[in-house]
Amino acid sequence: MAQGAAASRPPGDVEADECLREYRHLCSPDILAGQVAFITGGGSGIGFRIAEIFMRHGCRTVIASRSLQRVSEASKKLVAATGQQCLPLAVDVRQPQTIVAAVDEALREFKRIDILVNGAAGNFLCPASALSFNAFKTVMDIDTLGTFNTSKVLFEKYFRDHGGVIVNITATLGYRGQALQVHAGTAKAAIDAMTRHLAVEWGPNNIRVNSLAPGPVTGTEGFRRLGGKFAEESRRFDTIPLHRAGNKTEIAHSALYLASPLSSYVTGTTLVVDGGSWLTSANDFPALLDFWAAGANPNP
Repeated sequence: MAQGAAASRPPGDVEADECLREYRHLCSPDILAGQVAFITGGGSGIGFRIAEIFMRHGCRTVIASRSLQRVSEASKKLVAATGQQCLPLAVDVRQPQTIVAAVDEALREFKRIDILVNGAAGNFLCPASALSFNAFKTVMDIDTLGTFNTSKVLFEKYFRDHGGVIVNITATLGYRGQALQVHAGTAKAAIDAMTRHLAVEWGPNNIRVNSLAPGPVTGTEGFRRLGGKFAEESRRFDTIPLHRAGNKTEIAHSALYLASPLSSYVTGTTLVVDGGSWLTSANDFPALLDFWAAGANPNP
């Protein structure tokens, strides 16, 4: 990697779902002071780091996942590292009644919710010809339907009358038809469309809605499932303009921008945070097919 200005040098991160050992604020430490964020998929990966970075900037959080044990363990780590409150809740974004119950509990606890991060997702590599009907439906249900369900519940319960910010975690997969990703690419493209529709309809309620599309991100389940180590070892990241994968802290900083007053006039758009990857990386169907055939990603 070429040495030069710090403009593209990655911030510190840790691979596992652990809090950062040290952190240097690039924004005002109180930029989210007094606010509350509801984060689906907040118990691991990108969602966990977003929760941490928000909390390090004064935000209290609700982290939601199907696994209460996972978010409970994550909550303890986040509170210990940041000193902020974090409420862990069990939610299945495919089931609106579980979202309603969680949002009601969050409002009882914090009296407000200012930010929604839709991070719950499912993905794996699989060619369309081998993809089961149920596997396709499952990804659409978690990603697309789950994003709508959670956004709609938050709108009805709080955002309609108080305003708010929605950040949808999507992807660049659909931009050029990424191989072995018809399920996730379709689901995320639908969320990007949803982002624009909701931004138009809910803007008058003082609600901003944006998407954040990460590229390959180390230390995540997606990196493992989608062949990240294979790409790293075969130097495929050299084709990315910044010559590397991203890390979770970089994605969390981008979410912080979209959630904060820094982006007060930004709505209905998708912020791509991938080091330029989608522009230049090979869409190598045979290589990905070999990786999938090796048994790395069983079809649910």
